[in-house]
Amino acid sequence: DALSESKYPYRMPRYLKAGHIDMNFLLQEFQAFWRENSEIWVKRYAYEEAAPHLILQAFLQRVVNGGGRIIREFAAGRNRLDLCVEFEGQKYPVELKIRYSSKTEEKSYSQLIGYMDTLGVKEGWLIIFDRRPDIDWDTKIYLKTETVEDTTVVIIGC
Repeated sequence: DALSESKYPYRMPRYLKAGHIDMNFLLQEFQAFWRENSEIWVKRYAYEEAAPHLILQAFLQRVVNGGGRIIREFAAGRNRLDLCVEFEGQKYPVELKIRYSSKTEEKSYSQLIGYMDTLGVKEGWLIIFDRRPDIDWDTKIYLKTETVEDTTVVIIGC
């Protein structure tokens, strides 16, 4: 058989580690993708606020193809988390924000901590899409981790 498993063996996706999603790896891959491809949204669609959400969801489709789920506007108490990625019983909360000023990150961090508490998870991801016109890509693209007690928020700059 031309398409046999021996000729084309299944390769575990690089973002999976021991049955869990390595969200840091996956979202760093997204950062590279966004840096290379976001111009089309900036020029063609005037960078609508929905564009980063849609592009990230399309990028994360690989998780769905691998048996996971992506839930938009996930109910977290009385509020709505932007995205909740689910895989093998694990929840990975993701909040997306457009940065227009220096206050965006601090306010969003607190919001995500609240969602994480409601979901009963100890790790979450905050993705900040920087709209400030005078900021270069090397400044926009970053990953930093904030840990308080046993709760970790990974902040991803795009």
